[in-house]
Amino acid sequence: MTTTANPPTSTTTAAAAPVRARLGDGVSPDLGRLLPEGICRTFRVLPYAVADGVVLVAAADVQDTITQRVVAERIDRQVQLVRHTGNEVTEAIDAVYPPLEGQIETADERRSRVQLARMLTSSGLVTNEQLQAAMLEYSRTGDPLGDILVAHESISEDVLVAALSELYQMQRVGLADFAPDLEVARRLPEHLAQRLQAIPVAATSDLVLLATARPLDPEQTLDVEEALGSPFRQLLANRTELDQLIQEVHSEHYASISTVSLMESQPEASAHVVFASNQKALAVCVGIVVVLSAIFWPMATLIGIVAVLSLVYLLVSCYKFQLTFRALGTHLETDVTDEMVAALDDRDLPMYTILVPLYKEAGIVRRLVKGINGLDWPRTRLDVKLLCEEDDVETVEMIKSLNLPPHFHLVVVPDSQPKTKPKACNYGLQLATGSYCVIFDAEDRPDADELKKAYLAFQTVASNVACIQAKLNHFNQDQNLLTAWFANEYSMHFELVLPAMGAAGSPIPLGGTSNHFITSVLRELGAWDPFNVTEDADLGIRLHRQGYRTAMIDSTTLEEANSSVPNWIRQRSRWIKGYFQTWLVHMRSPGTLARETGVRGFLSFNLTMGNAFVLLMNPIFWALSTLYIFTQAGFIQQMFPGFVFYAASALLFIGNFVFVYLNVAGSLQRGEFGITRTALLSPLYWGLMSWAAWKGAIQLFTNPFYWEKTEHGLDDGEGDEL
Repeated sequence: MTTTANPPTSTTTAAAAPVRARLGDGVSPDLGRLLPEGICRTFRVLPYAVADGVVLVAAADVQDTITQRVVAERIDRQVQLVRHTGNEVTEAIDAVYPPLEGQIETADERRSRVQLARMLTSSGLVTNEQLQAAMLEYSRTGDPLGDILVAHESISEDVLVAALSELYQMQRVGLADFAPDLEVARRLPEHLAQRLQAIPVAATSDLVLLATARPLDPEQTLDVEEALGSPFRQLLANRTELDQLIQEVHSEHYASISTVSLMESQPEASAHVVFASNQKALAVCVGIVVVLSAIFWPMATLIGIVAVLSLVYLLVSCYKFQLTFRALGTHLETDVTDEMVAALDDRDLPMYTILVPLYKEAGIVRRLVKGINGLDWPRTRLDVKLLCEEDDVETVEMIKSLNLPPHFHLVVVPDSQPKTKPKACNYGLQLATGSYCVIFDAEDRPDADELKKAYLAFQTVASNVACIQAKLNHFNQDQNLLTAWFANEYSMHFELVLPAMGAAGSPIPLGGTSNHFITSVLRELGAWDPFNVTEDADLGIRLHRQGYRTAMIDSTTLEEANSSVPNWIRQRSRWIKGYFQTWLVHMRSPGTLARETGVRGFLSFNLTMGNAFVLLMNPIFWALSTLYIFTQAGFIQQMFPGFVFYAASALLFIGNFVFVYLNVAGSLQRGEFGITRTALLSPLYWGLMSWAAWKGAIQLFTNPFYWEKTEHGLDDGEGDEL
């Protein structure tokens, strides 16, 4: 029997007669390793000799067409399958690939896997091609074959539950329209329900019926019996339906924790109070001094104010210039090479949680799902939380209509105040099962290998690094002048400023997405502040204050740049309002902040946050300059005596030069030469930023926790098909 496979020069032959070379004679490691360990163990095959130019491959089932095809596709020479017993092949594989405890499939596990495969193929539910693809992924990851088939939508979760029910002789239970008895359902503590994906659905005086996603092992069974205090019987359930039921049963708990946890555990770190009492008192005192000074020495007071503002302006500009100069032409990110990514063993990869906050974004859900499925990470080790607000019925219904596989979890956040992205993320974090987690926005397009690069970075950086920040930029930078400016700014911020801050060990205000965390540390920190509308920047500072650090990686997530001015203003005013909140929160006790961050970190924090205050000053100086040009008003000239005038003049040139230079340098560093010329017009962009800054500052007093929605969903010609 001969089959031709790809490449066409490779031929697989099932041996019908004995050959001279024998498996028992020993296997050369170089020859045995022609096939990866996972494939050898999954298909029970091993190359062991070469006879007349033909590679002899020991196989437990030489007639299996999938085995023949897999071997032929991976050995670029003529091969011949030679029948051996399963034990003989396994012993030979163990000699070439010494087995590691916990990574080798047991006999019972193999038997169950083979039975499941035969059951699904014999009934016509899975094709040979689908089974081959799933078995190849199994060889790389070791994850359950049924879960792999479901994750790649070869079969539905209901089909798998039915097959497992027959395989393990367990009853099934449907939970789609089930109305839980909360007293019964909460008999199993929430943390166990989440970890085991199990929940009580009925109980008698001496027995509890437990819906579970998969059969529990003996250790898990003991944990459940101890928690319930009574015997129980397992019923297999659809994982998606079970997940929704657990959320329904414990939603009040999740909602409370996501809103008040940080506020109650670390009230001094929460922005739920905008101005602390000492800040109010200080503001009143300063206000009184300024008013009295203005009454008795009006011009001297104005000169003093101008001098102080000019000094702040100068310090902020020089600090940004220094950061950019340090980073320009260098590589300050944590180095993760393509070779390191390629060398990763998928069996070692942990579960990874992806949090995706969604609001009024039903139109881009399909593209979002397609993008996440395109990540280079086993789908069976993805825990994707699609975070929707309760009142966003359209997006919720869109997600339900897609019948997504169970690595996608619809999480509906109860409608309550504050209605912010950080509160939704806190809610989703309580359901997270990943050792690591990351935030992506709905329109984000991360590099396919970003998760692997972040994972590898965590393995190589210092032990106190708790966050890996990827770079952000825009996929529609060429749409108009505003999107080009936005891309200039992001290039400057993520290519130069943040890498330089990370290399200097300064507190890093995180970007809004593609920040990867160690989940346990994130929970320890209290996660995000639901009252801070720029929660990422605040979390970056809190992380630093607790002794943790952030590292940058050279991986870029593309976002959609706002192409309309009103939409851009809404987004930017929220960001700047959040910067004001962050500064106010962390400056409640300046001495404590300085001790925790060091003098350099303290100065870096204030100069970084100071950019928001600089944006408020711009219109004032522009107005004074314009008024003087047209009126030659004497009082304006008096406000700028010799030393102040020269300082302000220098600032005019230095500040504008630095701002233009930063944007040009960032685009050059990234290699975006096409939009570099737009950076020369960036002072106009600065005017928009000042407009947004004043709007954000006013909202800080009138509506501090209001989350202004940014519209997404640019039609860029890409299809919505999954």
